[in-house]
Amino acid sequence: MRLETTVLERSTSGETDILDLTGDVEDFLGSTGIEEGWVLIAVPGSTASVTTIEFESGAVNDLKKAVERLAPRNAEYDHNLRWGDGNGYSHVRSALLGPSMVLPVKQGRLETGTWQQVVLCDFDNRPRTRRIHLQVMGG
Repeated sequence: MRLETTVLERSTSGETDILDLTGDVEDFLGSTGIEEGWVLIAVPGSTASVTTIEFESGAVNDLKKAVERLAPRNAEYDHNLRWGDGNGYSHVRSALLGPSMVLPVKQGRLETGTWQQVVLCDFDNRPRTRRIHLQVMGG
């Protein structure tokens, strides 16, 4: 059993910026030589998340609209009242989708559906440089 790690950095524009990480994850997997196992994808922080979706403009826009309905930007948030930074909605959105996920690796590749891509969702109200941790375990 082997363990390999790396960290990606991606600049985001905030305001529910969604970036496709699939190629980066597959490139990392290819560099490790690990054929079977699991890959962890995680973003530190409380205003971003990692999930999967079909990365095409319609599905991405649908996700943006869905999180706006669930945690509207202009709603009243106790976080905003306490800190005054106006990003209470981004903390709630991140908590709903989660900061990490684990996916299977088979024959050295992500074991995902045909139209399933790994994405970073940055919900903060300002541009950020996000660090995405990748860790694969297997043999």
